[in-house]
Amino acid sequence: MSAVATDPQRIAVLRRRIRLVVAVTITWNILEGIVALIAGGVASSAALIAFGLDSFVEVLSAAAVAWQFSARDPETREKTALRVISIAFFALAAYVTVDAVLSLAGLREPEQSAVGIVLAALSLTVMPFLSWFERRAGRELGSASAVADSKQTLICAYLSAALLVGLVANALLGWAWADSIAALVIAGFAVKEGIEAWRGDACTTPVGVLTGEIDDHDHHGDHDQD
Repeated sequence: MSAVATDPQRIAVLRRRIRLVVAVTITWNILEGIVALIAGGVASSAALIAFGLDSFVEVLSAAAVAWQFSARDPETREKTALRVISIAFFALAAYVTVDAVLSLAGLREPEQSAVGIVLAALSLTVMPFLSWFERRAGRELGSASAVADSKQTLICAYLSAALLVGLVANALLGWAWADSIAALVIAGFAVKEGIEAWRGDACTTPVGVLTGEIDDHDHHGDHDQD
């Protein structure tokens, strides 16, 4: 549990931090997406192309938070930002699912890609840090959209891990199906997070739990008593 900041100066610092991490996330994902799409095209890799498209979904999510915090009163844009983030989650889940099913059906088969392996490894290193930094600031600020966006960034890290495992397994063992199985698990997680972001403070997990103001165990205990 973390206390929500009330001091105006601290709030201003936290808002600047969120704008900074969002700017870094957008820049990283644009570069990552371009490299992944080019490498995916060269290697005819559906997994890399999907990863590149996911990077641009990340840009959409981060841009929604940047738009929210560009306002003098960011709370007035909270609901709209959450809607955009939630739609990004659903779009990500839908694309990953379709791509994984096509790969499992044998209609697509990724080729070896050294560039893709390096890119996935770098993303797996960078994304968890960006997610942690934004989530920590978002919880202290009490911003559900910032926390939701941090979870979107974390999903990108999971996708990086799935892509890395898939590309390495394909390169070393010829297991083209490995990343498809992991992608389906990630898609299910993305749907869950998309639902939570869409519902906002009316969801099964309230915004207070999402931002860390309320302990999740206490929330479930109260719910059980109702």
